Amino acid sequence: MNTDEKHSWTPFSHSSEAVRRVESAPETPQTQSPTYRLAFADPDFMTKSELRAVRLQLELLKPEMALAERGIRSTVVLFGGARIPEPGGAAWAAKNETQKKNLEANSHYYAEARKFAQLCSTYSSTTYNREFVVVTGGGPGVMEAGNRGAADVGAPTIGLNIVLPHEQAPNAYVTPELCFNFHYFAIRKMHFLMRAKAMAIFPGGFGTMDETFEALTLIQTGRMERIPFLLFGKPFWEKAINFDFLAEQGVISPSDRELITFVDTAEEAWDVIKTFYELT
Repeated sequence: MNTDEKHSWTPFSHSSEAVRRVESAPETPQTQSPTYRLAFADPDFMTKSELRAVRLQLELLKPEMALAERGIRSTVVLFGGARIPEPGGAAWAAKNETQKKNLEANSHYYAEARKFAQLCSTYSSTTYNREFVVVTGGGPGVMEAGNRGAADVGAPTIGLNIVLPHEQAPNAYVTPELCFNFHYFAIRKMHFLMRAKAMAIFPGGFGTMDETFEALTLIQTGRMERIPFLLFGKPFWEKAINFDFLAEQGVISPSDRELITFVDTAEEAWDVIKTFYELT
């Protein structure tokens, strides 16, 4: 009997019991037919294109229910390059010597992400790990550093993985019960932001840029409350994105630049969050 069955009563049999009964049915041509499978327990049926709307709903519901059961009310989101190694680690993603040199030089961002996650998670422990829980994409690089920093101080940490064409697995520091996997990028993005009280963006590529501008657009248009939006590494970001040029061209307002706070260290970033929320 699952948790729901223990805490609720209904005169009807539960769906889980129906699945068990079907699995124990005698093997006959009829019971072995795909049409005999219960619809919700039939993977071939559930993956049909006509069921996309149902799958979208399930990907929204499953993590939402798991996070609610853990009592997690707010998160700190860490985005950043999957290819950035830890200090002293191999630049495994480098395609040439220039990339190898730069990735190794950028490894200090791994260290800052880890330290920042430690600071967030240490405070989170004072809330019984309900507030400011660290969440990442669950992969390598900066994501690994974020989950690792939380694990360093014994705090739970969330990983929102995504199924990609190339083989990949969650990093070893994600709390197993808070490790989720998505097919739909759109639903994954919703889960990143639904509980976010702060966003820490480290240098990264297309994926990092995508998540950065998605969140900035929501804040800029008033669809999302303003939260601390921290860009680690001002020299990197000023070369990667010319915010002043965008403002000069009139495609963003001059005040839009105030949505972003540039920081260089974990301590500086955590101070911004503490000041914003008046934390002690």
